[in-house]
Amino acid sequence: MDGISTTALIELAAVAVGAGIGGGILAGLLGVGGGIVIVPALYFALTLTGMDPELTMKVAVGTSLATIVFTSLSSGWGHYRREAIDTGLIRLWAPSLLVGVVLGSLAGGHVSGNVLIAVFATVALAVSADMILRKGRADPEPRDFSKPVWAAFGVFAGGISAMMGIGGGTIGVPLLNFLGYDIRRAVGTSAAIGFIIGLPGAIIYALSGLGNDGLPPFSLGYVNLLAAIVIIPLTMTFSQLGVKLAHAIPRRALRLAFGAFLLITSMRMFIDLIAS
Repeated sequence: MDGISTTALIELAAVAVGAGIGGGILAGLLGVGGGIVIVPALYFALTLTGMDPELTMKVAVGTSLATIVFTSLSSGWGHYRREAIDTGLIRLWAPSLLVGVVLGSLAGGHVSGNVLIAVFATVALAVSADMILRKGRADPEPRDFSKPVWAAFGVFAGGISAMMGIGGGTIGVPLLNFLGYDIRRAVGTSAAIGFIIGLPGAIIYALSGLGNDGLPPFSLGYVNLLAAIVIIPLTMTFSQLGVKLAHAIPRRALRLAFGAFLLITSMRMFIDLIAS
């Protein structure tokens, strides 16, 4: 971006380091792909550079999706080795998830940045309330739905995830838990579907932002390559620590931790939206 200082770029890289470590741990721990940390971190860092507010959220979302491609592979492999992924559900869900991602990414690349902030904050708040207030069943069993119903769930999860710049866990974990999946299996499966969401989502955001003025240096459309290069190795490394934690703490504690984090994130985003 014209006029952006070297100091601002260094600050952006420093924030990316923190987001990579925190996002990686949460990716493995909660199956969230790390986007729930990376998006707000990059959003606030880019805001400090004086970047056009209309572009800030779009760059944060697009960059987050690019990092999720690699984070999901790392954390998903960790959960797969612990047999915590429902591969049958992934095969069933993949086509509808892809449809949702394409629709959500196209919408996200063209709507107002404030709309993306509102979607992010609202969904995070609803999910946090569900995870904190609703008690999981002691012996959960997946509910039986027809394929069209599962497809509808997939389009919804993919679309909202792409608009929020997240790997599917923020939507997928509570949704699968509500549908009867054990929280650890919901986390593992959601971690794996992040790849299906991140790859096409990042490509669409990159293409949608091509040619726009006011983007930060080292950007490919709405994907900032500097931040992505810093974040990716950190999230891949620290996601393995998160996987170990996910299989070592009680299910209820995992739900409460997930819900509390989303509540804090949502409140901070709403404050910023109101202030703008």
